[in-house]
Amino acid sequence: MKIQILGTGCAKCQKLTENTEAAAKELGLQYELEKVKEIAQIMAFGVMMTPALVVDGQVKVSGKVPSVEEIKRLLA
Repeated sequence: MKIQILGTGCAKCQKLTENTEAAAKELGLQYELEKVKEIAQIMAFGVMMTPALVVDGQVKVSGKVPSVEEIKRLLA
């Protein structure tokens, strides 16, 4: 599973990264985490508000930081 965090590195982006890693570990998933900070790459996903969570190329959340429980549902 490829997980991407889209964002420029702000506090919300860091929190999304932490929550996503916690959720993936709790679910026992094998995953690769990539942080996408380049604005052009973020816009290529059609994302206008960061942070955003992308799983296997599909945007799951943008513009907010979901809880660990919410992310677990998105990843399952």
